[in-house]
Amino acid sequence: MRRARTRPVAELAGLQYRVSVLSTQAHLFAITLTIARPDARQRLALPVWIPGSYLVREFAQHLQHLQATQGGEPVPLRQLDKNSWQAAADPSLPLTLQYEVYAFDASVRTAFLDATRGFFNATSLCLRAIGQEDQPHELLVEPGQAPAGWQVATGLAPVQADAAGYGLYRAANYDELADCPVELGAFWSGTFEACGVPHRFVVSGAGGWFDGARLLADTQRICEAQIRFWHGDQKPPFDRYVFMLHASGDGYGGLEHRNSTALICQRADLPKLLKKDEKPAPLKATDGYTTLLGLISHEYFHTWNVKRLRPAEFARYDYDAENHTELLWFFEGFTSYYDDLFLRRAGLIDDACYLQLVAKNLNQVQQTPGRLVQSVAQASFEAWTKYYRVQENTPNATVSYYTKGALVALSLDLTLRAEGHSTLDHVMRELWARSAGGPIREADIARALKRLGGRAFDRELRDWVHGTGELPAQDLLAAQGAKVQQDKAPLAQQLGLRVSESGGLTVKNVLRGGAAEAAGLAAGDEWLGVEFAPPKRGAPAESWRVTRLDDVAQLRGQRSRLTALVSRDRRLLRCPLDWPAEAHTVRLTVGDVGLLARWLAPAG
Repeated sequence: MRRARTRPVAELAGLQYRVSVLSTQAHLFAITLTIARPDARQRLALPVWIPGSYLVREFAQHLQHLQATQGGEPVPLRQLDKNSWQAAADPSLPLTLQYEVYAFDASVRTAFLDATRGFFNATSLCLRAIGQEDQPHELLVEPGQAPAGWQVATGLAPVQADAAGYGLYRAANYDELADCPVELGAFWSGTFEACGVPHRFVVSGAGGWFDGARLLADTQRICEAQIRFWHGDQKPPFDRYVFMLHASGDGYGGLEHRNSTALICQRADLPKLLKKDEKPAPLKATDGYTTLLGLISHEYFHTWNVKRLRPAEFARYDYDAENHTELLWFFEGFTSYYDDLFLRRAGLIDDACYLQLVAKNLNQVQQTPGRLVQSVAQASFEAWTKYYRVQENTPNATVSYYTKGALVALSLDLTLRAEGHSTLDHVMRELWARSAGGPIREADIARALKRLGGRAFDRELRDWVHGTGELPAQDLLAAQGAKVQQDKAPLAQQLGLRVSESGGLTVKNVLRGGAAEAAGLAAGDEWLGVEFAPPKRGAPAESWRVTRLDDVAQLRGQRSRLTALVSRDRRLLRCPLDWPAEAHTVRLTVGDVGLLARWLAPAG
């Protein structure tokens, strides 16, 4: 185990954290925090949430064996509440705190450690020294009991690090420390430059079939398109950037940071090496690799939209409680609009593929009854209690500020373009310039729309953002050159439910206003069979076992009524179901190529 360098107190940063691998088998990190000049009643607290993921996660539940010393002598510690402590310290001596953190959450939001890789956010491992958050913070990453061959990757600025990345890093304050996750392991690593800025991409969990060169080249095109979008020929507001991607058997997600991002994808979604002289096939909307590139594009766009341009409520984070804002429809929703759009602008997908992605989003929103209950402004504010707490009634009570927010962005963009005064691109850059890349309020968005759009957009913001009416997205798309068509909806949508077909047919959600709700089906029901009325009086009923939803449609034939036989709490119930009228989904295809080009033409 490497030991930290010893320096006089006068040379120490205000605070230093030493993090090392204690046990990969027990999934434990060891942390030592040294506070150079503590307060007499020094308070310490671990965050309850991480910026970018709006849910109180109670990271302190994984902290154990907390001890405090000064000059080698124990210091009394008193726990104040669920996530904070107080030390009775001597202000003239450095205060040292030692503790362990259990890390076995493979998401991008917390910390993870096993024999294959390590990962952590400072919000999971690093206690805040209350009152000293604005002091310089150092992070010393040591291998400890890490397996041989492991490396370190992080967006933090190195002070003294070895070739593997172990060593000393510095942050200007706690906020910067919290914003720079750390990846450890025997990961794949590659680099590229985008508009003169060095970018590093590390991938854990990939196999020998992984085409890293293609991932780097495609990501470079996305990054260059976005930098030019925001800054033209000027430099972006960061001098280096790190992508940290973990490829897993089953996972998806990302979390944005100021000069890095943590990502998870399914291993099957990584690009694969091609045979010699084999050319890659054009990307489709259904390809897993397209999904991965969209995730990369999304999190990179956040470098500007939410990490710098951000809600006024996030000007300074409160790590001890929920931080509410009504603006996630803008910061997440507008980012969701631009993520796929930049795949098109970077020339990675064609018009047809892009329109398929838009149609998917349209249908997702249309299939959510909660869009008629909750506005996207409400969805933003209530993210803490609703969006991240998914249960059986979620589709009926909520709408996603990601998906509907993206449709609000699309509707505003196409309205601006149709009226001929401006585009959403100009609005975004206007907001960036006028806020100096800092906090904004909804009033700032409204003013930018009015200045550039030639009129007030108060009605649109009222109806589309604060209301629950339908958006004019389809009409606007048709006017922009897309061909809008209707397809027969999937069977589950027609019946108004969502099911699982693993090991039998189980109802997951019953959608408001659908045939399944009218029949009395409920979430958790095991759908065992169907029964039909006898063709003539006195004949036995026709009953069949079902294991898939398609079985129901096949057995129904042309009959308009059936009885669903379900098991609920081990009771057998009969639910009479009237077959609904045919429902439809939206399909978008290329109509007027010239009109579409004005909107979707890739950057030159």
